[in-house]
Amino acid sequence: MRRAAVAIAAGAMAVSLAACGSAKESGDNADSTGSAKKGDDIKVGLLLPENATARYEKFDRPLIEKKVKELTGGKGEVVYANAKQDASTQNQQVDTMVTNKVDALIVDAVDSKAIAGSVKKAKDAGIPVVAYDRLAEGPIDAYTSFDNVTVGKTQGEALLKALGGKAKDGQIVMMNGSSTDPNAAQFKQGAHSVLDGKVKVGREYDTKEWKPENANANMEGAISALGKDKIVGVYSANDGMAGGIITALKAAGIADIPVTGQDAELSGVQRIVTGEQYMSVYKPYPQEADVAAEMAVALAQGKSLDSIAKDKVDSPTTKAIPSVLVPVVSLTKDNINDTVIKDGIYTVNEICTGKYKAACDKIGLK
Repeated sequence: MRRAAVAIAAGAMAVSLAACGSAKESGDNADSTGSAKKGDDIKVGLLLPENATARYEKFDRPLIEKKVKELTGGKGEVVYANAKQDASTQNQQVDTMVTNKVDALIVDAVDSKAIAGSVKKAKDAGIPVVAYDRLAEGPIDAYTSFDNVTVGKTQGEALLKALGGKAKDGQIVMMNGSSTDPNAAQFKQGAHSVLDGKVKVGREYDTKEWKPENANANMEGAISALGKDKIVGVYSANDGMAGGIITALKAAGIADIPVTGQDAELSGVQRIVTGEQYMSVYKPYPQEADVAAEMAVALAQGKSLDSIAKDKVDSPTTKAIPSVLVPVVSLTKDNINDTVIKDGIYTVNEICTGKYKAACDKIGLK
């Protein structure tokens, strides 16, 4: 997959990285080399948090499965489970993976704190754990994600650019992600670092379970409280919530105000084409998925991560976790061709279906 479009400066990634020389604590996994050496005939457990967000089933799962096969000459197996946004279910799924003696686990946690005990169970059973996309607590062996503070900054900067002089004329609504997701706090931190002092935040919400219907209800409450003529823009932490927000805005007769997003979901890209949504954050899932697979296979085979993970990250429970943070790009109607189409995420035909064709033609998507 070509990376030319993904050009956020690598220096921004340092924000969330811990120094490589961090003092070791109990549970420090910086020198972890995985389980006893194995060949290519391995089982990798993959636990994803939910299936409401399109990315997990469309991108993450098949990409990880493909890479594990590639790295093991077709001999490696991925054992998959989806928690459907239930932390207790995910803990049970870890128990099942431990019972079935997988050789490594890739875990995208529903709740980063609630998963800690299960991570320890896996570790005690000799199963290395890769935290995927969200930094789970417990004795994690490796971590890969995107630079989440930079994601929030990217969203905030895009919103300010879209607002221009209107930033001083009204108020914005901030629709953050779930309080159980550590990424959501980092997105919020990054956004506030850009928005604070530049625009007034009229209402702000942590949206339960990232659900679009909860974002929709929150937005209706914000419109009622602030008045529809006072809202000049909306910070939405992802595309799913942006859909719920835009539905509420339309119902209130509010149009032509910028709404942010994240994940470059197909519906989000289509809303960007029509102008209903201003931007999304394009996160190159193939790169993240490939790194997770490489980490899991290496750990399962008892190999060092030194050639894969050049950085270290601290979690609340574990210091100096070998990590790879993947850069991101701001996606607007101006660079759809150079990002999701160029990288093969979507085709023009997938984006420009019937009701979107005229808008696609207008911005040069053909």
